[in-house]
Amino acid sequence: MNLGVMIEGQEGLNWDRWRKIIRATEDLGYESLFRSDHFFSLSGPHDRDALETFLSFVLVAEESSRIRFGPLVASMTFRHPSLLARQAAQIDALSGGRFILGVGAGWNVPEHEAFGLPFPPVRERMDRLEEGIQVVRTLWGDGPASFDGRYYQLKDVECYPKPAQSPMQLLVGGSGEKRTLRIVAKYADEWNAVGQTLEGYRHKNDVLLGHCEAVGRDPGTIRRSMMCGFVVGRDQAEIHAHLERIGEALPMLVRGNPEDVLEGVRNRGWLVGTPSEVVQQIAQREEAGVQRIMLQHHAQADFETLELIAKEILPQVQR
Repeated sequence: MNLGVMIEGQEGLNWDRWRKIIRATEDLGYESLFRSDHFFSLSGPHDRDALETFLSFVLVAEESSRIRFGPLVASMTFRHPSLLARQAAQIDALSGGRFILGVGAGWNVPEHEAFGLPFPPVRERMDRLEEGIQVVRTLWGDGPASFDGRYYQLKDVECYPKPAQSPMQLLVGGSGEKRTLRIVAKYADEWNAVGQTLEGYRHKNDVLLGHCEAVGRDPGTIRRSMMCGFVVGRDQAEIHAHLERIGEALPMLVRGNPEDVLEGVRNRGWLVGTPSEVVQQIAQREEAGVQRIMLQHHAQADFETLELIAKEILPQVQR
């Protein structure tokens, strides 16, 4: 199992804090660093800092040397796939081959409306996601590149520099059984199960296996990952203190009696408990086939909890 840090970049992330998070992720031994791709806060005032996703990855490429990193996930509705392919390829080259391009179909209506971005019906968004992935893959390959789709076209275009990785890693996030998991089976190097319980993940994975069989894909060639919220502490008092720090950053997540809140987030698939309890929960996910967990670090300024995990959990689970 590999453990990464995942940051909601729209929830007050500024450059100073981002630098500290990059440094902590690298120095504490985490395998990777991921962040969301949104334009403003989804749970608080819209005047919170929200660093532009791909600009922030240039800083990761420059200020780290080991960790893998990428968006979880970049919305195909936000950028033309030609631009997405160029950005990803050049960040990968800058980092020496450590970038993972995570993509999804897009979902947040108010964000699109506020910035004047089209928000097509779900079927068209899924079609655009699939075509967009094909455009990205085409541009990463040997040129000149051409593509003639319903929504996107390329005509004898060169795209340089190429990614440092060959093949470049592409992650698809989401769990829609009809389209998303079929797109994973056809194109993805990694599937991220967002917001799933262990039981939900097992079911979705069975659906993915069926799609792999239908398209002739070896399911073993697709890495499985999962984004998980977490509340951890050495004892109940520390667990409650971590929960309180999450509430200071994102009050909507933890309203109510602490024990009721903890039970609720457990039921949503969060990792909750002492380090030994969280190690057991991670082991259950690894047994089910999950290979990377992105720890959704809501209390961004809480570096003590990242240090606790690195000291008492990471050595027991990361290989």
